[in-house]
Amino acid sequence: MILFGKSVILGTVGASLRQRPEFEVIALAPPFPSAAELEQLAPEIILFDLQAPPPEPAFALLESCPGLLLVGVSPDRNEVTMWSGQMFTQLSTQELVQALATKAG
Repeated sequence: MILFGKSVILGTVGASLRQRPEFEVIALAPPFPSAAELEQLAPEIILFDLQAPPPEPAFALLESCPGLLLVGVSPDRNEVTMWSGQMFTQLSTQELVQALATKAG
């Protein structure tokens, strides 16, 4: 799982996720890698702050990595937005934790 950015909300989410043994969390801060470099990390999940500029390299991977899940976290609301090659949806943060646990297997 990759945290794409360096916001307070990503730091908080990352700290919570690191406490769960089923998640391997990698934090990326600027300067961000290209889509090709990001793909080499073979992420299953990429989290980012919805108030930050969109993570273009991550969105570029949706086409070549259909199993990839992009998760945008809103620091202002108890809401997240998810993209994958198959869907787009909005969830509460509680639903997000459940979805990530299911994805991690």
